[in-house]
Amino acid sequence: MYIPSVAVVILNFNGKDFLEKFLPSVLENSQSHSIYVADNGSNDDSVSYLKTYFPQVKLIEIEINCGFAKGYNTALKQITTDYYVLLNSDVEATQNWIAPIINLMQSDEKIAACQPKLLDFKNKNFFEYAGASGGYIDKYGYPFCRGRIFNSLEKDVNQYDDTREIFWATGACLFVKAKAFWEVNGLDDDYFAHMEEIDLCWRLKNVGYSIFVEPKSIVYHVGGGTLNKISSRKTFLNFRNNLITLTKNDSSNFLFFKLIYRLKLDAIAAFKFLVDGQPKHFFAVIRAHFAYYSELPKTLSKRKKLKQQPTFKFNKSSIYNGNIVFDYFLKKKKKFSDLEKSNFFSN
Repeated sequence: MYIPSVAVVILNFNGKDFLEKFLPSVLENSQSHSIYVADNGSNDDSVSYLKTYFPQVKLIEIEINCGFAKGYNTALKQITTDYYVLLNSDVEATQNWIAPIINLMQSDEKIAACQPKLLDFKNKNFFEYAGASGGYIDKYGYPFCRGRIFNSLEKDVNQYDDTREIFWATGACLFVKAKAFWEVNGLDDDYFAHMEEIDLCWRLKNVGYSIFVEPKSIVYHVGGGTLNKISSRKTFLNFRNNLITLTKNDSSNFLFFKLIYRLKLDAIAAFKFLVDGQPKHFFAVIRAHFAYYSELPKTLSKRKKLKQQPTFKFNKSSIYNGNIVFDYFLKKKKKFSDLEKSNFFSN
């Protein structure tokens, strides 16, 4: 029986404290698999710390911090394996966290990416923001999770423990087949950070692959380790990258009108930041829109290139055919289970 090779790859930037805290759990629970740390131009003592205390970890040194997307692309080009596991440095691994996912992905060649159940390290009975038990988007491109809608995090009472197809898998702990990853040219370097895993998963779906969650595997995530939740830089990246992702991958015949509607919703969000006394976030949204406009020709070129793939077909499966903003804020649907199952597109 063929045993696939797996490389766990942790991208690190000034995360010595996280490595000290969480790397032992990864090593302990990932025996027989290769462990890499790709250092993204850290200026703390991460590299010397790793060389001194974890010589068994394979170290890839990248000269400058080129972000999550380009950092991983740079590192993964140097690794030959069947599967990559893109793992944040602020994740605690648990016993048997790898095998269930690899077994699932081996069972179906069309499963290109998968995630475990992601729980909050600081409150282990609750789902964690970055992925919970699988990621989704609504028809306007707003992301949410099974177990987390906007800032409402559900308690994990095993309500989402079924293995199932999802729309996107979390970048905090992303299992992906190397062949499929490079088939769509990896992560988009231009994203820097945030939303790049959603874009990757959507591109994979658009060339015929599927994305899954396997809750038999569990990890605990701190969250906000790269850019914290109140960072205006994060706001800029989220709004810009979300619009770019929608433009690159959406199949709607009315994409132009959908984007106009999205821009209006973004404007409402921007003014809410202003009313709430957060002018930096208000201007971050404005800057995100201008950046989106300036990059539009490049984005449309990427869309055209993707459509030239021989297996290309726009894929809407697992997209929520509704407006999650209205459902959450006006209809008070705070839980994934509150959403109508019939409102999700299927294959």
